[in-house]
Amino acid sequence: MMNYMDFKEEIKNRFMEYMPDEMRDMRAYIRRITKINTTLDGLVIFREGKKMQVSPVIYLDNLYDYYKECGSLEETLLKGVSIMLGAMKENINVPDIPNVRENIVFQVINTIQNQQLLANLPNRPFHDLSIIYRCIVGRDNDNTFSTVINYSIAEYMGFTEEDLFSMAAKNTRRIFPPCVKTMNDVMREIAIKTGMPTEAADIMLGELELDPVMFVISNKIGINGAVSLLYEDELYKLAERLKSDLYILPSSIHECIAVSADIGDPEELACMVAEINANEVDIEERLSNQVYHYDKNLRVLTLATDMSNKSLQYADE
Repeated sequence: MMNYMDFKEEIKNRFMEYMPDEMRDMRAYIRRITKINTTLDGLVIFREGKKMQVSPVIYLDNLYDYYKECGSLEETLLKGVSIMLGAMKENINVPDIPNVRENIVFQVINTIQNQQLLANLPNRPFHDLSIIYRCIVGRDNDNTFSTVINYSIAEYMGFTEEDLFSMAAKNTRRIFPPCVKTMNDVMREIAIKTGMPTEAADIMLGELELDPVMFVISNKIGINGAVSLLYEDELYKLAERLKSDLYILPSSIHECIAVSADIGDPEELACMVAEINANEVDIEERLSNQVYHYDKNLRVLTLATDMSNKSLQYADE
């Protein structure tokens, strides 16, 4: 069995042999693709000399896992080609999307962890996080497909960072309405989605000792829901409900946990967040090791901690 470096070279050299004849004039390249919180090896295909091409990306780290399981390079190449052709069929070029202005939305990511990525993206600081912009390119009943707006795309479309922020401020709340739920409500919804009858879910939750003052801040589809931190009015309504300030724990890019500031120590909560990030959350979905404080009277969100462990990447990964 090949090691990873030899595997990458073989995939690049032989990939186009397995593609349809009409694509044989294209070439395969391996590029280091900077994603949120991490960098991966990606295989892309382009036609020589053609400008403004958009290629789907096959991540070779994942394909190598498939190769180790099946033990066959040919089967792995066929798998990679199948993924590429499927992605090419669905691929949409952002500048060609109708009503682009209506589909620009926010996302929040960790600033320190994403310095290389942020160097190529229009962005805006938000405490230890950065606001970036995505364009919704498709939706169905179960999924939302989007792409990150980089400087090249923004320039092509004639948008400044201020333009993107203004559009996203209008669109994000409309496309992904924020929601705040108790942990009990979230657990109940998960149980019902997995097929548990409603009555059984209610009985199960009645037997569990869940914290009744722990709230999940997200959006109605649960994707990139941590962006709801930007909606101060939602934080204020929750603080008024609890009659206290809030501590907010960034559990992932998809959601945050809020508790009353009267019942926790921010340093201890931050240690808990860092431990959960390291052991339970995929690197691509980690948001921060810090804890935030929302002041109900001042109506201001600030950092409550300054944990020395700011990196989201750990030595064992």
